[in-house]
Amino acid sequence: MEIIEKYFPNLSSDQKLKLKELQSNYQEWNQKINVISRKDMDNFYERHVLHSLSIAKVVQFEAGSSIIDVGTGGGFPGLPLAILFPKSHFTLLDSIGKKLKVIDEIATKLDIHNIQTIHSRVEDISKNYDYVLSRAVTNLPKFIKLTKHLYKRNPISNSGLFYLKGGDFENELRQIKKKVKIIELHDLFNEDFFETKKIVQISI
Repeated sequence: MEIIEKYFPNLSSDQKLKLKELQSNYQEWNQKINVISRKDMDNFYERHVLHSLSIAKVVQFEAGSSIIDVGTGGGFPGLPLAILFPKSHFTLLDSIGKKLKVIDEIATKLDIHNIQTIHSRVEDISKNYDYVLSRAVTNLPKFIKLTKHLYKRNPISNSGLFYLKGGDFENELRQIKKKVKIIELHDLFNEDFFETKKIVQISI
């Protein structure tokens, strides 16, 4: 948890408490269901929570804004960001229902009221959102195509996609016709884990 406070020193006491309690809740559930990689539990705050919260270094979600986390898996990046932005509404979408049940249970236990989970494929979602988030669920050009229907017709000023991705994906970027901004996470965080990690920002 110290690593979170290192990079986010202005958290409220409520935010600190909820973030602190995340690990024990995930550890408990991980013994029943493989929610997140068990080998990552020792680096839970670095590899899951801080990685998720890196998006908050790039964009501040407005009060009342709507965000969808596509392919949320165990709840990342959506759940930590929901703690950081309690006045925004987060939808966590995944096609695997058992992981969404874990998210619902953790959110209820920690009194996180600004999220909902949806068990569905992204193609079947008809609601529109201000922001789309994801943590490298598929090939980036394919993801852009799959999610283009999710945005509101009258978007707010900084509306768009914030996509957490690692490694070399220059070939994928060459296939994208939209304006792309790459944020290198090693410029934000000192830890070795972030050396090859990036946020891909695509405005709509």
